[in-house]
Amino acid sequence: MTDAIGLNTLEQALSALASRVSSLREARSAYPADPRSTLDAALAELDTARELLESALRELRKAPRRSGDRESGSQRELKLLRQVFRSFPVPVVVLDASGVVRRISAETSRMLGSPAGYLIGRSFPLLVDVSRRAAFRSHLTAVQQGGQSATFQTRLTHQGRAHTVQLAVIRLTMPGEPQEMTAVVILPLEAHVAGGPPGPVDRSDASLVMAAARRQELLARMTRLLLDEESLRQPVTVTRAARLLAAETADWVIADVVRDGVPRRAVVLGPSDKPVTELVRLVEGLTPLAAPTVAHVLTGGSGVVHEMLEDESLLGEVPGGPPLLRVMGAASLLVVPIQGEAGALGALTLVRLRDREPFSLADLGLMEEIGAHLGLALRARRSFQTRSQAADALRTSVVPRSLPDIPGVEAAAIYHAGSSPVGAEFYDVFPVRDGWGFALGGAAGKGEEAASVTAMVRNGLRVLSVWESDPVEAMRRLNHALVAQNSGMFVMAVAGFVRARRIMLAGAGHHPAALLQADGGVRFTAGGGVPLGIAPEAEILTEEITLTSGQTLVFYSDGLVASQNDQGEAYGETRLADVLARCAGQAPATVVKAVEEDRHAFSGGRVWDEIVILALRVV
Repeated sequence: MTDAIGLNTLEQALSALASRVSSLREARSAYPADPRSTLDAALAELDTARELLESALRELRKAPRRSGDRESGSQRELKLLRQVFRSFPVPVVVLDASGVVRRISAETSRMLGSPAGYLIGRSFPLLVDVSRRAAFRSHLTAVQQGGQSATFQTRLTHQGRAHTVQLAVIRLTMPGEPQEMTAVVILPLEAHVAGGPPGPVDRSDASLVMAAARRQELLARMTRLLLDEESLRQPVTVTRAARLLAAETADWVIADVVRDGVPRRAVVLGPSDKPVTELVRLVEGLTPLAAPTVAHVLTGGSGVVHEMLEDESLLGEVPGGPPLLRVMGAASLLVVPIQGEAGALGALTLVRLRDREPFSLADLGLMEEIGAHLGLALRARRSFQTRSQAADALRTSVVPRSLPDIPGVEAAAIYHAGSSPVGAEFYDVFPVRDGWGFALGGAAGKGEEAASVTAMVRNGLRVLSVWESDPVEAMRRLNHALVAQNSGMFVMAVAGFVRARRIMLAGAGHHPAALLQADGGVRFTAGGGVPLGIAPEAEILTEEITLTSGQTLVFYSDGLVASQNDQGEAYGETRLADVLARCAGQAPATVVKAVEEDRHAFSGGRVWDEIVILALRVV
C-alpha cells in the first residue's frame, strides 16, 4: 500500500487493522508458549500500520490550503486525520527534530499509563532503556537526515511498566509545521507491570485519596521514629530515617549532613535486591558538593524533583566514568533539604529506578515536610545532648566516679538515679586534717536547681574541711551560705570525720546511720537535727562513735527506706535491719550489694527516688 488512498478507504483499513491486532493479542494470551508465529504476524501488521500512516500523511500533504474559509474541506480532512491518529490501534508517537514528544495516540497513552498531556513536551529517548538510549538517538538522527525508515528493538519503561517493543521510526513532513517530524510506531512484544494491573494509571478521586493517605501514613511513621527516645540519645536519627524511606518510597537513599560547616555523606542505601555493594561504597566516598543538584539544594534551601531525567549529570559522575545516575539505572530523582533554623542542615536524595512510578510534585511536598521534621529532630537531639552533658556534669558534681583508697578504712557505695535525669542526692569521701571525711545527703527537690544546691553542699564540705577539724562547724558554715543564697531549698545531710577508729558525726535532718555489730546486731545512731538552709542558727546534732573490729557503719538515703512494693508498703528501716543482720562480718561492698538486691526484689526493680547506700568499716 504505497499510493495515497481516500479517507474512506483509510478508515476501513484502520478498522480491519484494529481487528487483526486484537486477534493477535488474544492469540498471544491463549498460546503464550508459542510466541513466534504471533510475533511474525505482529511484525507484518507493524509494516501495514506504517504504510497506512505514510498514506495518510501523503493524503494530508495533497490537500490544498485555502484562506478566508471558516472551515475548508482540507481543514475538515485535517480534523478527520487527527481523529484517525488518536484512534490508531497501534501505539504511535510523533516527535520533533530534537526527539521531544509532540503528539501521542490514545493507544500509546494506554500502554505507557500516562495521559497525553503528561507526555507531550517530554523527551521520548528518556523512555528508552538506558543501555540502548544512545543507539536509539543515533537511529533517530539517521532517519531524520537520510529519510530511510528504521526498526529498532528495545525496552520502554514508564509509570512502573516495562515493555519490550519493536519500534518503527519514520520521517514525516507535516503541512504547516516549520520542521520535519518523526513518527515512532510501537509494537509491544512483551510487557511487565510492577505493583498493579495493566492499563491506564488510576487517577480517580479514590486513587488520589489513597495515595494521599499513604503519604500521610509515611509521614506519621517518620514522626514516631524521630520522636523515639533512642533517636534522641544515640546518633542514629538520619540512618533510621533513611532506612524507612528506602523501605517505603525509593530505590536509592542518600543522606548528607552538614558538620562543622562542611557537607558530609552520612548514609547511602541502595536496592536490597540488587548487587550494588561496590556502588554503595563508591557513592559513600563521593563529596556531596560534587553533585550539582545536592549543592543547589544545600545553598538554595528548597527541594527539586525530576520526574523524568533529562540530565544524567545531576548527581555528578563516577570518578573517570559515566554519570552516576546512569550507573544507578535511575529514572526519577528527588532532593530536599534537611531544614535548620539558619539554613540547611543537610540534604536527602531519593532515586527511583525505571521499573517504578516516577516521583511527583506530591512526593516533593511530602519529602520537604519530612526534611523539616528531620531537621527538628536533629536540633532536638543536639539540644538533648547538650542538656545530657550538663546533667552528666551535674551528676558528677554530686556523685564521685569512684571512692578513694582510705588507709585503715574500707568503704563501698551504691547509687541509683531516680526518675529525674539530674540527681539531688550526693555522697562523698574526702581527706580532712589528720584523717578522712565522708558525707551523704540531698536537697528537698528535683531537677537542675536542686542538683546545683546539692553540689554546693558537697563541694562546700570539701573546702571547709581544709580549715575545720569538726564536721559540726563545717555544717554550720554551710547553713549560713544556704540561707544567704535565699534559694528556698533546704538540704538534709550527714557528715563525719574519721580519725583512727573514732568517728565524729554531724546530722542535719538526715536519716540515722545503721551500726552493724560483729555478732549481727543492728542499732541506729541518734540522727535528727534541722535541715540546712531553713534558719540562720542551725540545729546540728552530733554523735561520736568508736568503731571496733567487725563493726560496719551504713548510711542510706530516703529513697531506700521509702521504696514501695506492689501493695504500697514501704521498705522501711526494720527490713533494712533484718538484711544487715545477715551480713555480719562481711565486707562493705558485700553489705551494700545485699541491701540493694533485697530492695530490688521488694519493689520489683522500680526506682522512683534516688537510692544511695554508703558503708564504712575500720580495719
